[in-house]
Amino acid sequence: QVQLVESGGGLVQAGGSLRLSCAASGRTFSSYLMGWFRQAPGKEREFLTAIGWSGGRIYYADSVKGRFTISRDNAKNTVYLEMNNLKPEDTAVYYCAAAAYSHYYQLPGNYDYWGQGTQVTVSS
Repeated sequence: QVQLVESGGGLVQAGGSLRLSCAASGRTFSSYLMGWFRQAPGKEREFLTAIGWSGGRIYYADSVKGRFTISRDNAKNTVYLEMNNLKPEDTAVYYCAAAAYSHYYQLPGNYDYWGQGTQVTVSS
């Protein structure tokens, strides 16, 4: 069992930066693929990025490549999402998720555990 708690969301102006954190409970955190998703009102949940258990494999959606950076600290049971050059269209609720299997990392259904989400609002 893994419990995930996101933090770091808020209101930022376009062009600004935010760093989201996702703290995990459970001693098996290091064995999970960790992903970040977002969901805007009226839209489907969107894959953003994922990182393998050792940090050696990292995947990004084209929409955030070059602007967002995922990282993890297994000693702290935490995964991070550094977001730069934010745009109004990045406004959404951001979720972290944990998956035991990494094959379909882009699909929400691949993930076993989800956090409650943190709101990110980017003003123009």
